[in-house]
Amino acid sequence: MNCGGAARSNSSTSMRNDRPAQGERRWRNQGRGQGRVKSHVKENIRAGQCGDNTVPKGACQTMCPAGELHKRESQNRLHRFEMVAGTQKDRRPRADPLRAVKEYSRPAAGKDSANSADLRPPAVLLKTVCYLIDEVAASPHLQPWTEVYSFVFDRLRSVKQDMIIQRAHGPDCVAILERVVRFLMYASYRLCDEPLRLFDPRINDVHLQENLSWLLDCYAHGTGPHPNQEEFQALGLLYNLGAPRAMQHIMELPAPLRRAPAVMLAISINRSFLERNPVRLLRSARRLSFLQACALHRHVTASRKDLLLVYSHGYSSRNCRFPLDALSKLLALEKSLTRTLCQACGVEVNTDEQVVFSKTSFAEPEQGKSCCSLYHNVGTEKQKDLTIGSIVHGCV
Repeated sequence: MNCGGAARSNSSTSMRNDRPAQGERRWRNQGRGQGRVKSHVKENIRAGQCGDNTVPKGACQTMCPAGELHKRESQNRLHRFEMVAGTQKDRRPRADPLRAVKEYSRPAAGKDSANSADLRPPAVLLKTVCYLIDEVAASPHLQPWTEVYSFVFDRLRSVKQDMIIQRAHGPDCVAILERVVRFLMYASYRLCDEPLRLFDPRINDVHLQENLSWLLDCYAHGTGPHPNQEEFQALGLLYNLGAPRAMQHIMELPAPLRRAPAVMLAISINRSFLERNPVRLLRSARRLSFLQACALHRHVTASRKDLLLVYSHGYSSRNCRFPLDALSKLLALEKSLTRTLCQACGVEVNTDEQVVFSKTSFAEPEQGKSCCSLYHNVGTEKQKDLTIGSIVHGCV
């Protein structure tokens, strides 16, 4: 697509017009679900304070109820991660009670989802989440990671289902939600270029937003202290960069929390995004932690393209040359990747490693041609010496 005189109108995919609209739409469309979460959290707190005996309480002390375990084993519906080692190729593999985890099932008419024997109490749910992280997601022996993600994602949905039925609240609920949000945010970064049949970013995003909204409401309506609140307030803004409701939420926080370093940095990056200042945004991104970089990463490629668009207009001259080295530093990319990105956007790089900007030659990359994971270097550098377990548990 040629950007000629209509460059500004064609910049709808740039960071000002694309991502903020997407973030705003996500927060707007999330309204009803977010309202349900807020209502649910308040009901949980009231139920806990009033000792409501009508709320079902879990009695299952294992990761998978015995009835479900027997049923799935007899129906040959075990996942290979749940089978006794050495029986995977048997006609009917055996279930390992220490590895089997309750799977997610949709509520159905006539099905008793509030049976205490099938519900796991919050403490057991937290142990289940820790098992999924430490023994499955972080295992170097379970591959491919797309299958690992699919298994963990389903079992985390089951955990959430048990929490909702029991109106879970309190420290265990917060600890579970924090780990779920970190896992989904890490997955959105690691699997962003996988085909839809293996990873659907929209579904991941929906569940991430719901769990994040529930967690932030737990912070607001529950009793503290919440030592990780600063981290997740910042992550929420970085992930929903440009969304007015996300920024409004931050502005309504107590002043000490709003002035916390991580939150202030997220506010600064959000301002750069709204002001269409990709240079300052990418410079500020270098100060982020790895998980914060994961939250921001879906906006970074759009910011880099926007930088090239702005420079294609600002330095559009027949005799003007811009050093490739300098552009690489601005984009926070290696020279080879900078050249690749320039070529994808129709920006010429000559044999002398000089960039020739032209407002008439800039073009948006073809749909599906830009590989996001190629430009993960900002996050990759920060991931050194970090394990999946330490990332999801927040031990960094």
